Formats: sequence, C-alpha cells, structure tokens
Amino acid sequence: MLHTLWSVKGGSGVTLVSAVAAALLARRSGRAVLVDLCGDQPAALGISEPSTPGVCDWLASADGSADALERLLVQVEPGLWLLPRGRAQTWPEERPAELAQLLQAMGCDVVVDAGVVTETGVISELGRNLSAAGRSLLVTRPCYLALRRATAAGVKADGVVVVSELGRALSEADVSAVLGLAVVATVDVDPAIARSVDAGLLIRRNHRALERSLRGVA
Repeated sequence: MLHTLWSVKGGSGVTLVSAVAAALLARRSGRAVLVDLCGDQPAALGISEPSTPGVCDWLASADGSADALERLLVQVEPGLWLLPRGRAQTWPEERPAELAQLLQAMGCDVVVDAGVVTETGVISELGRNLSAAGRSLLVTRPCYLALRRATAAGVKADGVVVVSELGRALSEADVSAVLGLAVVATVDVDPAIARSVDAGLLIRRNHRALERSLRGVA
C-alpha cells in the first residue's frame, strides 16, 4: 500500500511521523520502503547521506524500470529500505504517474515523506501527484494558520495526523471539524523524541507511546 504523508507548513512533523510509521510497518510485515522527497530522512534515521542516485534521478533517467528503481534502495535496518531523494530537478511529465504505479506494485507498504506540498516547484508537485495515487495523510499541528492553509490547499486527504502541543487552543476535535476529516492519530510533542531526531537515533530507541499513537497510520 502507498501511504503519502504531507503538510502545508514546514516543521509539522512529517519527517518524524513518516520514519516511525515506515519502521513500524517494516517490523510488522518484514519489509517497507520509505521514500524521501525532502532529503531529511538520512539525518533523522542516523545513516550516512547516500552518495548514490535517488528517486528524482530515476524520474529523470532513460531507464524507468522497476529494477532500476529497486537498485536505488538503501537498507536502513532489517526490513526497512530508504529510497533517497537524489539531485535531479527536471523530468518528463509522465514519469510521476509511472513512479506511483511502481511504488504501488512493490508488494510491501511504501511510505512517502512528501514534506510541504503547497509550495511551487517540482518536489511539491511530485508530492501532490503521489498523494493522489494512494492513501493520503495530512500531518499538522493544531494551529489556526496551518488549518487555514490546509483548507485552501485543495489536496486530497484521507485522514489527519495531529502533532499535539501543550497550550494550543484548538483540540483534536476542532482540527477534525475544520478539515472535515477523521483524525487517524495524535502524536504528543515530546522533548525526548526531539533529542532522538537530533542524535539520529529516532528509530533505534523505543518510543512506546509514539508507536502506540501511530497505530492508525501504521
């Protein structure tokens, strides 16, 4: 299954939620692929920045085969594979649809960290294309400005992941009501998790509360 996680504002938590969801799916089923459209996953996962081509380079290449895409995968831990971003910035118009088809045909759960999809540019456009091809989840904080942007974005979503912060006036129910979408998971902001991300130890440490909260995603 193809799961695309995206946001309308930077710093919403898409990288964190995507990484943990992909790791949980890999441990449960034996294999999962994490597609990194933003380039932040290697640091969050605690691995070296890949020097090999990535998904954007595949989009720009003449070889659009499934084998060529598989060869780009980098193993993070047993069962979890990263498809890095790459460096290319242009590709033929038809290639994103071909990519979506191949990701759906991989035979395992594929989680896409699409980042902010409401900006201009090819990466945001690619994220929008992939979000329309499978399960689409908006990751947002209970912030008035973020919800305002989300309602105006026009990007299809099947559910919402709320990254909850103390002191916010808006509740999970408010987010659901404003967006007209079900909240599939609520993740509490935790300084310990932030430290794990900074140290590149996000999926190497047990965050049981975080893992429980993401059952609606993974």
